[in-house]
Amino acid sequence: MKAAAKKSNVTRIRSVDSVSKSGGKPARGRMSKAEWEARVELAAAYRLCHMMGWSDMLGTHISCRVPGADNQFLINPYGLLFDEITASSLIKCDTDGNKLSESPYEINFAGFCIHSAIHMNSHDAHAVMHCHTRDGVGVSSQKQGLLPLTQMALAMPYHELRYHDYEGIAHDLTERERLVRDLGTGTMLILRNHGTLTIGSTVGEMFARMNRLERACKFQLSAMSGDAELNHLPKEVVDHTMQVGAEVNTTGRAAGGSLLWAALLRRLDRLDPAYAS
Repeated sequence: MKAAAKKSNVTRIRSVDSVSKSGGKPARGRMSKAEWEARVELAAAYRLCHMMGWSDMLGTHISCRVPGADNQFLINPYGLLFDEITASSLIKCDTDGNKLSESPYEINFAGFCIHSAIHMNSHDAHAVMHCHTRDGVGVSSQKQGLLPLTQMALAMPYHELRYHDYEGIAHDLTERERLVRDLGTGTMLILRNHGTLTIGSTVGEMFARMNRLERACKFQLSAMSGDAELNHLPKEVVDHTMQVGAEVNTTGRAAGGSLLWAALLRRLDRLDPAYAS
């Protein structure tokens, strides 16, 4: 892999001439309609992540590919809170770490390292989301990881969950190869002692997967918080539920989280429509 930037907490700026002259925001008229729509959806994901209580101040990231450009993606400016992010404030960069839109902010290098790895190597990863929540980090720090303990865990679907061992703060670009290897054909990744990550062929699919994964982690920690013995499910019940869950998540109107995403966008338009500016 080509090195992206010198090791630091942010990538370095390389500006291009496709930006506006005021405010450091990209000129909407100079980008494709598809890119603008992707920006609006991604900004919505940031605002909704904040509403769900999944944000970590300036930490963690959500990204999506620029339509028609497999080696370019959009990501948050390092310095804005998730509830401040708008479609026009998102930064466009390529998988080599070049910043392709003007902004007074930089890109967090650890975020670039993780997200560029997935975008570069997974065809289905149009959108990538990484969180540091109490529940997700809690389960990621348990040796056994996420157990097949609840319906939410089994219906994620559970068989698409993978694990990546902690290597420290993601400032080593060689870790990208191991992230990709460990994700494999999965759609959800628990970064041990670190947090959760989901991918999707759409922003809505990515977000729906994170919702299932985070809720499964929350329910597991809740079940373990008391002194009562856990009710572990028989293997035949686990296998059956996983099979049914996989079918539900790949067929019908709810496939890809489209129904949930549409409903969440309606809520966001009522409560916080500034994301689309």
